[in-house]
Amino acid sequence: MQIKQLSPAPKILFFITEDWYFCSHRLSLAIAAKDAGYDVAVLTRVQNHEPIITNAGLRLIPSTMVRRSQNPFHEVSFIKQLAGVYQKEKPDILHHVALKPVLYGSIAARLAGCRNVVNAMAGMGFVFTSNTIKARILRPLVSISYRMLLNRPNHRLILQNRDDVALFTDSHLIESGKIALIRGAGVDTTEFSPGPEVAGPPTIVMASRLLWDKGVGEFVKAAKILRREGLEARFVLVGDSDPENPAAISYSQIDEWIAEGDIEWWGYHNDMQSVFLKANIVCLPSYREGLPKVLLEAASCGKPIVATDVPGCREIVRHCKNGLLVPPKKPAALAEALKTLILDSDLCQRMGATGRKIVEKEFSQEIVIEKTLALYREMLAR
Repeated sequence: MQIKQLSPAPKILFFITEDWYFCSHRLSLAIAAKDAGYDVAVLTRVQNHEPIITNAGLRLIPSTMVRRSQNPFHEVSFIKQLAGVYQKEKPDILHHVALKPVLYGSIAARLAGCRNVVNAMAGMGFVFTSNTIKARILRPLVSISYRMLLNRPNHRLILQNRDDVALFTDSHLIESGKIALIRGAGVDTTEFSPGPEVAGPPTIVMASRLLWDKGVGEFVKAAKILRREGLEARFVLVGDSDPENPAAISYSQIDEWIAEGDIEWWGYHNDMQSVFLKANIVCLPSYREGLPKVLLEAASCGKPIVATDVPGCREIVRHCKNGLLVPPKKPAALAEALKTLILDSDLCQRMGATGRKIVEKEFSQEIVIEKTLALYREMLAR
Protein backbone atom coordinates (compact mmCIF):
# COMPACT_ATOMS: atom_id res chain seq x y z
CA MET A 1 0.00 0.00 0.00
CA GLN A 2 1.46 3.37 -1.07
CA ILE A 3 1.20 5.93 1.73
CA LYS A 4 1.55 9.64 1.02
CA GLN A 5 3.86 11.45 3.45
CA LEU A 6 2.58 14.57 5.23
CA SER A 7 4.61 17.67 6.05
CA PRO A 8 4.74 19.18 8.56
CA ALA A 9 3.70 16.20 10.69
CA PRO A 10 0.17 16.52 12.12
CA LYS A 11 -0.28 14.89 15.51
CA ILE A 12 -2.73 12.07 16.26
CA LEU A 13 -3.48 11.08 19.84
CA PHE A 14 -5.24 7.75 20.40
CA PHE A 15 -7.13 7.37 23.67
CA ILE A 16 -8.11 3.77 24.37
CA THR A 17 -8.84 1.94 27.61
CA GLU A 18 -6.23 -0.83 27.75
CA ASP A 19 -2.81 -1.34 26.16
CA TRP A 20 -3.65 -4.94 25.18
CA TYR A 21 -6.75 -3.78 23.31
CA PHE A 22 -4.80 -1.08 21.51
CA CYS A 23 -2.20 -3.64 20.39
CA SER A 24 -4.88 -6.09 19.28
CA HIS A 25 -7.17 -3.67 17.45
CA ARG A 26 -5.40 -0.39 16.60
CA LEU A 27 -1.63 -0.94 16.54
CA SER A 28 -1.49 -1.58 12.78
CA LEU A 29 -3.49 1.58 12.11
CA ALA A 30 -1.23 3.65 14.36
CA ILE A 31 1.89 2.31 12.64
CA ALA A 32 0.39 3.06 9.22
CA ALA A 33 -0.41 6.60 10.35
CA LYS A 34 3.17 7.03 11.55
CA ASP A 35 4.47 5.73 8.22
CA ALA A 36 2.18 8.24 6.47
CA GLY A 37 3.92 11.09 8.29
CA TYR A 38 1.78 11.58 11.38
CA ASP A 39 3.23 12.11 14.86
CA VAL A 40 1.39 9.39 16.80
CA ALA A 41 0.89 9.17 20.56
CA VAL A 42 -1.13 6.60 22.54
CA LEU A 43 -2.91 7.35 25.81
CA THR A 44 -3.85 4.10 27.54
CA ARG A 45 -3.62 2.18 30.77
CA VAL A 46 -0.23 0.49 30.69
CA GLN A 47 -0.01 -3.10 31.89
CA ASN A 48 2.00 -5.60 29.83
CA HIS A 49 2.28 -4.14 26.33
CA GLU A 50 4.49 -1.09 26.76
CA PRO A 51 7.45 -2.59 24.80
CA ILE A 52 5.23 -3.43 21.84
CA ILE A 53 3.92 0.12 21.62
CA THR A 54 7.21 1.92 22.13
CA ASN A 55 9.18 -0.44 19.87
CA ALA A 56 6.72 0.48 17.12
CA GLY A 57 7.95 4.06 17.37
CA LEU A 58 4.81 5.38 19.09
CA ARG A 59 4.85 7.72 22.09
CA LEU A 60 3.12 6.20 25.10
CA ILE A 61 1.23 8.28 27.68
CA PRO A 62 0.04 6.25 30.70
CA SER A 63 -3.64 6.63 31.62
CA THR A 64 -5.11 6.27 35.11
CA MET A 65 -8.64 5.56 33.91
CA VAL A 66 -10.38 2.57 35.52
CA ARG A 67 -13.14 1.18 33.33
CA ARG A 68 -15.34 -0.02 36.18
CA SER A 69 -14.89 2.95 38.51
CA GLN A 70 -18.16 4.30 39.91
CA ASN A 71 -16.63 7.05 42.04
CA PRO A 72 -17.93 10.35 40.59
CA PHE A 73 -15.09 12.35 42.18
CA HIS A 74 -12.50 10.09 40.54
CA GLU A 75 -14.29 10.33 37.18
CA VAL A 76 -14.48 14.14 37.25
CA SER A 77 -10.85 14.34 38.34
CA PHE A 78 -9.84 12.06 35.49
CA ILE A 79 -11.67 14.16 32.89
CA LYS A 80 -9.79 17.23 34.17
CA GLN A 81 -6.49 15.34 33.92
CA LEU A 82 -7.44 14.24 30.42
CA ALA A 83 -8.17 17.80 29.36
CA GLY A 84 -4.77 18.77 30.73
CA VAL A 85 -3.10 16.09 28.58
CA TYR A 86 -4.97 17.33 25.53
CA GLN A 87 -3.96 20.94 26.20
CA LYS A 88 -0.33 19.90 26.55
CA GLU A 89 -0.26 17.62 23.50
CA LYS A 90 -2.36 19.86 21.22
CA PRO A 91 -3.24 17.01 18.83
CA ASP A 92 -4.49 17.77 15.36
CA ILE A 93 -6.72 14.69 15.59
CA LEU A 94 -8.03 12.88 18.65
CA HIS A 95 -9.06 9.26 18.09
CA HIS A 96 -11.16 7.83 20.93
CA VAL A 97 -12.07 4.13 21.02
CA ALA A 98 -14.96 2.60 23.05
CA LEU A 99 -17.62 4.04 25.35
CA LYS A 100 -15.72 5.71 28.19
CA PRO A 101 -12.96 7.19 26.02
CA VAL A 102 -15.64 8.48 23.60
CA LEU A 103 -17.67 10.17 26.36
CA TYR A 104 -14.83 11.37 28.59
CA GLY A 105 -12.56 12.18 25.67
CA SER A 106 -15.23 14.27 23.95
CA ILE A 107 -15.82 16.29 27.12
CA ALA A 108 -12.08 16.78 27.61
CA ALA A 109 -11.66 17.75 23.95
CA ARG A 110 -14.26 20.49 24.39
CA LEU A 111 -12.56 21.76 27.55
CA ALA A 112 -9.15 21.73 25.87
CA GLY A 113 -10.35 23.34 22.64
CA CYS A 114 -9.40 20.36 20.42
CA ARG A 115 -11.09 20.68 17.05
CA ASN A 116 -10.88 17.36 15.19
CA VAL A 117 -12.28 14.34 17.04
CA VAL A 118 -12.78 10.81 15.75
CA ASN A 119 -14.95 8.69 18.04
CA ALA A 120 -14.92 4.96 17.34
CA MET A 121 -17.42 2.55 18.84
CA ALA A 122 -16.30 -1.09 18.77
CA GLY A 123 -19.85 -2.17 19.64
CA MET A 124 -22.67 -0.97 21.85
CA GLY A 125 -21.16 -2.46 25.01
CA PHE A 126 -22.65 -3.49 28.35
CA VAL A 127 -24.91 -0.43 28.64
CA PHE A 128 -26.83 -1.33 25.47
CA THR A 129 -26.59 -5.15 25.49
CA SER A 130 -27.49 -5.89 29.12
CA ASN A 131 -30.94 -5.81 30.70
CA THR A 132 -29.64 -5.42 34.24
CA ILE A 133 -31.00 -2.60 36.37
CA LYS A 134 -27.66 -0.79 36.15
CA ALA A 135 -27.64 -0.94 32.35
CA ARG A 136 -31.26 0.23 32.08
CA ILE A 137 -30.50 3.22 34.32
CA LEU A 138 -27.36 4.17 32.41
CA ARG A 139 -28.82 3.73 28.92
CA PRO A 140 -30.85 6.98 28.73
CA LEU A 141 -28.02 8.94 30.38
CA VAL A 142 -25.52 7.65 27.83
CA SER A 143 -27.96 8.37 24.98
CA ILE A 144 -28.36 11.98 26.12
CA SER A 145 -24.58 12.30 26.37
CA TYR A 146 -24.18 10.99 22.83
CA ARG A 147 -26.61 13.60 21.48
CA MET A 148 -24.77 16.39 23.28
CA LEU A 149 -21.20 15.31 22.48
CA LEU A 150 -21.15 13.55 19.11
CA ASN A 151 -22.78 16.23 16.97
CA ARG A 152 -20.18 18.95 17.39
CA PRO A 153 -18.51 20.47 14.33
CA ASN A 154 -15.68 18.39 12.87
CA HIS A 155 -16.48 15.38 15.02
CA ARG A 156 -16.92 12.02 13.29
CA LEU A 157 -18.22 8.72 14.63
CA ILE A 158 -16.83 5.44 13.28
CA LEU A 159 -19.28 2.53 13.49
CA GLN A 160 -18.49 -1.02 12.41
CA ASN A 161 -21.80 -2.39 11.17
CA ARG A 162 -24.98 -1.26 9.48
CA ASP A 163 -27.20 -2.16 12.45
CA ASP A 164 -25.35 0.27 14.72
CA VAL A 165 -25.57 2.96 12.03
CA ALA A 166 -29.35 2.47 11.92
CA LEU A 167 -29.58 2.51 15.72
CA PHE A 168 -27.68 5.79 16.07
CA THR A 169 -29.55 7.53 13.26
CA ASP A 170 -33.06 6.18 13.97
CA SER A 171 -32.67 7.12 17.65
CA HIS A 172 -31.47 10.59 16.62
CA LEU A 173 -28.28 10.18 18.60
CA ILE A 174 -26.18 11.68 15.81
CA GLU A 175 -26.60 13.28 12.40
CA SER A 176 -26.13 10.70 9.65
CA GLY A 177 -23.54 12.87 7.88
CA LYS A 178 -21.21 12.57 10.87
CA ILE A 179 -21.03 8.75 10.70
CA ALA A 180 -18.30 6.81 8.91
CA LEU A 181 -18.96 3.09 8.39
CA ILE A 182 -15.58 1.36 8.65
CA ARG A 183 -16.11 -2.34 9.12
CA GLY A 184 -13.87 -3.65 11.86
CA ALA A 185 -10.20 -3.35 12.66
CA GLY A 186 -9.08 -5.20 9.55
CA VAL A 187 -7.21 -8.48 9.18
CA ASP A 188 -3.66 -9.17 8.13
CA THR A 189 -4.53 -11.82 5.54
CA THR A 190 -0.87 -12.83 5.25
CA GLU A 191 -0.54 -13.62 8.94
CA PHE A 192 -4.02 -15.15 9.21
CA SER A 193 -4.00 -17.64 6.37
CA PRO A 194 -5.37 -21.19 5.94
CA GLY A 195 -3.28 -24.09 7.18
CA PRO A 196 -3.43 -27.87 6.83
CA GLU A 197 -6.60 -29.72 7.74
CA VAL A 198 -6.82 -30.53 11.45
CA ALA A 199 -6.75 -34.25 12.20
CA GLY A 200 -8.49 -36.06 15.03
CA PRO A 201 -11.86 -35.33 16.65
CA PRO A 202 -13.33 -31.99 15.47
CA THR A 203 -12.21 -29.10 17.66
CA ILE A 204 -14.69 -26.26 18.16
CA VAL A 205 -13.09 -23.08 19.48
CA MET A 206 -14.80 -20.11 21.09
CA ALA A 207 -12.25 -17.33 21.46
CA SER A 208 -13.30 -14.18 23.33
CA ARG A 209 -13.19 -12.47 26.65
CA LEU A 210 -15.03 -14.74 29.07
CA LEU A 211 -18.17 -12.65 29.51
CA TRP A 212 -21.76 -13.79 29.83
CA ASP A 213 -22.86 -11.45 27.02
CA LYS A 214 -20.36 -13.07 24.66
CA GLY A 215 -22.52 -16.20 24.90
CA VAL A 216 -20.04 -18.30 26.86
CA GLY A 217 -22.84 -19.84 28.91
CA GLU A 218 -24.70 -20.87 25.75
CA PHE A 219 -21.52 -22.36 24.28
CA VAL A 220 -21.01 -24.50 27.39
CA LYS A 221 -24.65 -25.63 27.36
CA ALA A 222 -24.40 -26.54 23.66
CA ALA A 223 -21.24 -28.56 24.41
CA LYS A 224 -23.11 -30.41 27.17
CA ILE A 225 -25.98 -31.22 24.80
CA LEU A 226 -23.68 -32.64 22.13
CA ARG A 227 -21.51 -34.54 24.57
CA ARG A 228 -24.62 -36.14 26.10
CA GLU A 229 -25.59 -37.25 22.59
CA GLY A 230 -22.25 -39.03 22.36
CA LEU A 231 -20.82 -36.76 19.67
CA GLU A 232 -17.05 -37.04 19.52
CA ALA A 233 -15.66 -33.49 19.54
CA ARG A 234 -13.60 -31.09 21.64
CA PHE A 235 -15.13 -27.83 22.86
CA VAL A 236 -12.53 -25.22 23.76
CA LEU A 237 -12.73 -21.78 25.38
CA VAL A 238 -9.83 -19.46 24.54
CA GLY A 239 -9.49 -16.16 26.39
CA ASP A 240 -9.46 -14.72 29.87
CA SER A 241 -12.04 -13.20 32.16
CA ASP A 242 -12.28 -9.42 32.44
CA PRO A 243 -12.92 -8.56 36.10
CA GLU A 244 -13.58 -4.88 35.31
CA ASN A 245 -16.48 -5.79 33.02
CA PRO A 246 -19.85 -6.20 34.80
CA ALA A 247 -20.56 -9.28 32.65
CA ALA A 248 -17.34 -11.07 33.66
CA ILE A 249 -17.51 -14.80 34.37
CA SER A 250 -15.81 -15.82 37.60
CA TYR A 251 -12.81 -18.14 37.61
CA SER A 252 -14.68 -20.43 40.01
CA GLN A 253 -17.40 -20.86 37.39
CA ILE A 254 -14.79 -21.67 34.73
CA ASP A 255 -13.18 -24.22 37.06
CA GLU A 256 -16.59 -25.81 37.65
CA TRP A 257 -17.19 -26.20 33.91
CA ILE A 258 -13.77 -27.74 33.39
CA ALA A 259 -14.35 -30.19 36.24
CA GLU A 260 -17.61 -31.33 34.59
CA GLY A 261 -15.50 -32.46 31.62
CA ASP A 262 -17.48 -30.96 28.74
CA ILE A 263 -15.11 -28.14 27.80
CA GLU A 264 -11.43 -27.26 27.80
CA TRP A 265 -9.98 -23.87 28.66
CA TRP A 266 -6.77 -22.86 26.93
CA GLY A 267 -6.55 -19.46 28.63
CA TYR A 268 -5.38 -16.23 27.05
CA HIS A 269 -3.38 -16.44 23.82
CA ASN A 270 -1.43 -13.72 22.01
CA ASP A 271 -0.90 -15.88 18.93
CA MET A 272 -4.42 -16.45 17.61
CA GLN A 273 -3.14 -17.80 14.30
CA SER A 274 -1.75 -20.83 16.14
CA VAL A 275 -5.11 -21.30 17.89
CA PHE A 276 -7.04 -21.28 14.63
CA LEU A 277 -4.63 -23.79 13.11
CA LYS A 278 -5.82 -26.22 15.81
CA ALA A 279 -9.51 -25.53 15.23
CA ASN A 280 -11.98 -27.12 12.82
CA ILE A 281 -14.85 -24.74 13.62
CA VAL A 282 -14.96 -21.33 15.30
CA CYS A 283 -17.97 -20.25 17.35
CA LEU A 284 -19.15 -16.94 18.81
CA PRO A 285 -22.71 -16.93 20.23
CA SER A 286 -22.51 -13.28 21.32
CA TYR A 287 -25.53 -11.12 22.18
CA ARG A 288 -24.29 -8.14 20.12
CA GLU A 289 -20.99 -7.04 18.56
CA GLY A 290 -19.38 -4.20 16.67
CA LEU A 291 -17.58 -6.43 14.21
CA PRO A 292 -15.76 -9.24 16.03
CA LYS A 293 -12.11 -9.37 15.06
CA VAL A 294 -11.93 -13.01 16.11
CA LEU A 295 -14.48 -13.99 13.45
CA LEU A 296 -12.67 -11.98 10.78
CA GLU A 297 -9.40 -13.70 11.67
CA ALA A 298 -11.07 -17.12 11.77
CA ALA A 299 -12.62 -16.58 8.35
CA SER A 300 -9.27 -15.38 7.01
CA CYS A 301 -7.81 -18.69 8.23
CA GLY A 302 -10.44 -20.58 6.24
CA LYS A 303 -12.52 -21.72 9.22
CA PRO A 304 -16.31 -22.17 9.07
CA ILE A 305 -18.12 -20.11 11.68
CA VAL A 306 -21.18 -20.61 13.86
CA ALA A 307 -22.40 -17.35 15.36
CA THR A 308 -25.57 -15.64 16.50
CA ASP A 309 -27.77 -13.69 14.11
CA VAL A 310 -27.06 -10.36 15.81
CA PRO A 311 -25.46 -7.05 14.79
CA GLY A 312 -21.76 -7.45 14.11
CA CYS A 313 -21.72 -11.22 13.74
CA ARG A 314 -23.99 -11.20 10.69
CA GLU A 315 -21.72 -8.60 9.09
CA ILE A 316 -19.09 -11.30 8.49
CA VAL A 317 -21.10 -14.55 8.67
CA ARG A 318 -23.23 -15.15 5.57
CA HIS A 319 -25.69 -17.88 6.52
CA CYS A 320 -25.06 -21.19 4.72
CA LYS A 321 -22.19 -19.63 2.74
CA ASN A 322 -19.25 -19.24 5.13
CA GLY A 323 -21.00 -20.32 8.30
CA LEU A 324 -24.28 -20.71 10.14
CA LEU A 325 -26.27 -18.12 12.08
CA VAL A 326 -28.47 -19.07 15.02
CA PRO A 327 -30.80 -17.12 17.32
CA PRO A 328 -29.09 -15.59 20.38
CA LYS A 329 -29.48 -17.19 23.81
CA LYS A 330 -30.66 -20.50 22.28
CA PRO A 331 -28.16 -23.23 23.23
CA ALA A 332 -30.22 -26.00 21.59
CA ALA A 333 -30.16 -24.17 18.24
CA LEU A 334 -26.45 -23.52 18.69
CA ALA A 335 -25.85 -27.22 19.38
CA GLU A 336 -27.78 -28.22 16.25
CA ALA A 337 -25.76 -25.85 14.04
CA LEU A 338 -22.48 -27.08 15.49
CA LYS A 339 -23.60 -30.68 14.98
CA THR A 340 -24.32 -29.97 11.30
CA LEU A 341 -20.73 -28.86 10.73
CA ILE A 342 -19.12 -31.44 12.99
CA LEU A 343 -20.71 -34.22 10.92
CA ASP A 344 -19.90 -32.72 7.50
CA SER A 345 -16.20 -32.01 6.93
CA ASP A 346 -16.76 -31.26 3.21
CA LEU A 347 -19.25 -28.54 4.11
CA CYS A 348 -16.71 -27.11 6.57
CA GLN A 349 -14.07 -26.91 3.85
CA ARG A 350 -16.42 -25.20 1.38
CA MET A 351 -17.57 -22.67 3.96
CA GLY A 352 -14.01 -22.01 5.07
CA ALA A 353 -12.87 -21.30 1.51
CA THR A 354 -15.78 -18.90 1.00
CA GLY A 355 -15.00 -17.09 4.25
CA ARG A 356 -11.40 -16.53 3.15
CA LYS A 357 -12.59 -14.92 -0.11
CA ILE A 358 -15.02 -12.64 1.77
CA VAL A 359 -12.26 -11.36 4.06
CA GLU A 360 -9.86 -10.75 1.19
CA LYS A 361 -12.50 -8.77 -0.69
CA GLU A 362 -14.11 -6.78 2.14
CA PHE A 363 -12.20 -6.88 5.43
CA SER A 364 -8.46 -6.82 4.80
CA GLN A 365 -6.28 -4.63 6.98
CA GLU A 366 -5.30 -2.51 3.97
CA ILE A 367 -8.93 -1.60 3.25
CA VAL A 368 -9.68 -0.54 6.84
CA ILE A 369 -6.45 1.44 7.24
CA GLU A 370 -6.92 3.34 3.97
CA LYS A 371 -10.51 4.27 4.87
CA THR A 372 -9.40 5.56 8.28
CA LEU A 373 -6.47 7.55 6.89
CA ALA A 374 -8.84 9.03 4.31
CA LEU A 375 -11.11 10.15 7.15
CA TYR A 376 -8.12 11.82 8.86
CA ARG A 377 -7.20 13.64 5.65
CA GLU A 378 -10.77 14.80 5.16
CA MET A 379 -10.96 16.23 8.68
CA LEU A 380 -7.61 18.02 8.43
CA ALA A 381 -8.63 19.59 5.12
CA ARG A 382 -11.68 21.30 6.67
